[in-house]
Amino acid sequence: MMKGKSVHVLFLLPLFLFIIFLLLLTPVTTALVFQYQNSGKTLAYIPISEGQTFKMKYTHSIHLSDVVESYKVMSDGQIKQYELMYEDFAIGMPENASKGETFEQKDGKYYLRNMDRRFLSFDLRVGKVRANHTLIFAEQEYLLSHFIEPGTWIRIKIDRMNLWERWKGVNMLE
Repeated sequence: MMKGKSVHVLFLLPLFLFIIFLLLLTPVTTALVFQYQNSGKTLAYIPISEGQTFKMKYTHSIHLSDVVESYKVMSDGQIKQYELMYEDFAIGMPENASKGETFEQKDGKYYLRNMDRRFLSFDLRVGKVRANHTLIFAEQEYLLSHFIEPGTWIRIKIDRMNLWERWKGVNMLE
């Protein structure tokens, strides 16, 4: 009688461990991921869903004024830039809208709207001095230098994360 129970335990224990292993490695969460360079190593993330939007705000290095880029998560995992706001009309900033876009000046700021620029990812070097790269998500601001070492080259993308990856990374919302 004891022999039968030990056979069940010997069979069920590996099966249980295998199921736990699968649960840890199965992608379950879509996230806006900040990866170290192009290594795939997640430094920080924010859970995000298709259709949600976020913004990247920074201080322009020459004009020393705010620039805000607005993005939307697409169903195919791409990031769509749909708007750009800036305060100074000079070096490095667009002077007009491209085909299908609109250009507007309002309250001393310039807006490029109706943009349809899509990316699988984009790279950024977190500012060391005055860039103050800030993620704006759900009307909250998250200074990237609080989560990522200033000067670090990062890749920003939409990715599916499993539980193991979530435990290793830094959820910026927590």
